[in-house]
Amino acid sequence: MKYTEHTTNRSAGFGVDTIFVLFFLGLEIGRTVDLFSVDGMLMSTTLMMVLVLPYFLPSRAARPSMTTWLAVRGTVTLAALVPGGIYGHGITGSPVGFRTVPMTFLILASMVSAYIQFYSLMRLRPAK
Repeated sequence: MKYTEHTTNRSAGFGVDTIFVLFFLGLEIGRTVDLFSVDGMLMSTTLMMVLVLPYFLPSRAARPSMTTWLAVRGTVTLAALVPGGIYGHGITGSPVGFRTVPMTFLILASMVSAYIQFYSLMRLRPAK
C-alpha cells in the first residue's frame, strides 16, 4: 500500500501539537522566570529541547527543512515570551487562580501532545 498521495498534504501539520506546548511553556517562562536563576536555566533548557527535539520524532508526514522548522518555532517562542512577561507583571495584585492559568494550559497541552505522540507511535501500520 502506497502513502504518497497522503504524505504530501500532511507536511503542513507536522508538529502542530508540540507548538501548543511550546507556546504555553514560553508563556510560563515569561511569566515567572528570572533567567539567571537555577529554575530559569532549567526551564530555558526545557524550552530549547521542546523547540528542537520534536523535529526528530518519527512521523509519516514529510518533514520541512530544519531552518524553516526553527524559524517557525522560534517565532512562536518569542511570541509567547513577550506576552508572558507582560502577563506576569500585570497580575501582581490579582487572585492566585489567575497566576496559574499558563501552567494549567501547559499541562493540558502537554497531556494532549503526549497522547497524540504515543498514538502515532503505537498505531498499526500496514507492512511494506
